[in-house]
Amino acid sequence: MARSRVNGKLLVAGIGNIFLGDDAFGVEVVKRLARRPLPEGVSVVDFGIRGYDLAYALMDDWDLAILVDALPRGGEAGTLYTIEPELPQDGDRSPAFDPHTMNPVAVLQLVSALGGRMGRMLVIGCEPATVEPDPEGKIGLSAPVGAAVDEVVRVIEELIIRERSKASAA
Repeated sequence: MARSRVNGKLLVAGIGNIFLGDDAFGVEVVKRLARRPLPEGVSVVDFGIRGYDLAYALMDDWDLAILVDALPRGGEAGTLYTIEPELPQDGDRSPAFDPHTMNPVAVLQLVSALGGRMGRMLVIGCEPATVEPDPEGKIGLSAPVGAAVDEVVRVIEELIIRERSKASAA
């Protein structure tokens, strides 16, 4: 049965480690997005490296969850990707989880292992230049990844408007 509500629930989840260069991309995006006016029912959360918290949050009744993260795929630094991941099926349960390596795939497997069901999900990612600690201890995004943050905020705002329009038409 399809879920539709005029004021459907949307989650925008920032993922990443601020101490590992461009890995902080998702965290920076949600930080900027949270300062902007958003419709009721839209939750913007910085999950950082808290994979277990994200897994439990994804089990809520979201009409759409948007995960924002650094996404190394071999492209040029700053390249943006939007993908709709294949969600794990009930049988796709990994028996062991390491809380120190909870990447988005492991989070989705954990949701499945906990018996949770997820609704529609998108991953918006940015090709990182580096996901290593800076030798001088500096934190922050590289120039090409930093330049992509405002574009992703705009893309997410458009997705929210589109989802609201679909929910209103249903």
